Amino acid sequence: MEARAVVRTNASVRHGKVNAPRGRRATHVVHAEVEVEKKSQSLEIMRKFSEQYAKRSGTYFCVDKGVTSVVIKGLADHKDELGAPLCPCRHYDDKEAEVASGYWNCPCVPMRERKECHCMLFLTEDNDFVGKDQDITMDEIAESTQGM
Repeated sequence: MEARAVVRTNASVRHGKVNAPRGRRATHVVHAEVEVEKKSQSLEIMRKFSEQYAKRSGTYFCVDKGVTSVVIKGLADHKDELGAPLCPCRHYDDKEAEVASGYWNCPCVPMRERKECHCMLFLTEDNDFVGKDQDITMDEIAESTQGM
């Protein structure tokens, strides 16, 4: 991936490419910006997945969008770190083994089979915490997960 980012060092930008001076500072900044862009893309992917799955499964997000936001961010983080959206609301002794088994990859087996979401991301209408929404914006997620 070519970095087309704002670089706040003494690196120069020519023809959309970063020309780093001798040393590592510019390289670290570019890598950090690429990493931020990747995390942002994963978050958007998991946001869209969550909306689509809620609509497809007839479930809704929690009345407290902060809960929804934190779970979506956790799924995106696991997707980046592990290559799969492993349920972020459980403890695992071996996350890689859990990803390989697929049981707790979102949507997990209990959700697919019985509409039981341990994370409270996908709630049925009879749940005390169910909201009315099947949509969430990136701004809502950013506001709730700021500093995480």
